[in-house]
Amino acid sequence: MKKDIKIILTFLSLLFLWTGCKEKKIKLGKEIHFDKEENIHYGNNPEQVMDLYIPSTRTNKEKDIFIMIHGGGWRAGDKSQLTFFTLSMMQKFPDHIFVNMNYRLASATSFGLPNQTNDIKKVTELLKNKLGYNPNVILLGNSAGGHLSMLYAYKFDADKKVKAVINIVGPADLSDPGFKNYQEYSFVESRLVAPEIIQTGISKIGFASPVKWIKSDSPPTLSYYGNSDRVIPPSQERILDSVLNKNHIVYESYQFNGGHLDWDKHPNDEFLINKIETFLKKANKK
Repeated sequence: MKKDIKIILTFLSLLFLWTGCKEKKIKLGKEIHFDKEENIHYGNNPEQVMDLYIPSTRTNKEKDIFIMIHGGGWRAGDKSQLTFFTLSMMQKFPDHIFVNMNYRLASATSFGLPNQTNDIKKVTELLKNKLGYNPNVILLGNSAGGHLSMLYAYKFDADKKVKAVINIVGPADLSDPGFKNYQEYSFVESRLVAPEIIQTGISKIGFASPVKWIKSDSPPTLSYYGNSDRVIPPSQERILDSVLNKNHIVYESYQFNGGHLDWDKHPNDEFLINKIETFLKKANKK
């Protein structure tokens, strides 16, 4: 049965990608239906677009929202990379709203921060206006998207609407000597953070490190790291878990067999989705 669902989701994902996703409805099984809006503009920049999936079943209940944030080293990648995983998550969480977002990429002429965390904020504001209520948000990101999920939740979520973070292979401490072996580290140092937003007494690398902003009221965090990841060293997981534990934050951390890009391959993806389900039940009791 699980294999059949996997085949169906793969077919749907490829069909959506290749045909431009003209359909406005998605059916993921007999009773799981979503309404879909693609490439909604939430800003004036062409990169500020998102896909929105709302359960077709209309109720008065205010639904929580998963915001999916792709990776790509802060200067590459696209929301289409998470389309299939988003569909898989929708299968498991049919009563949640889903957003799969693009954000402004860093480049030689544009810094990553604060643009990218501002884009997450813009998406939450659009959702608030569109839905008519201020939704609770679960941020889920991989690699650079995991980093941005944590950084936004720990530092920039002023109204405390992020109820949980799902961090997949995301760097948490950019000053970690192990992470400095990252082949694009010079880009991180020079182009990730705009100098004008730095506060006195903190470096650009410190400012961009999610662990520096964890406090006792930070949201519950689930992390997923590869045991043979050559991009994110094992020290990142240990540092993050240590700081979360020190601040008495509800957290869980798991490892999968594979490298940086293997988190969404079978059976790693199925394991993660099941852990997310149980973790959110625990977080809701916080």
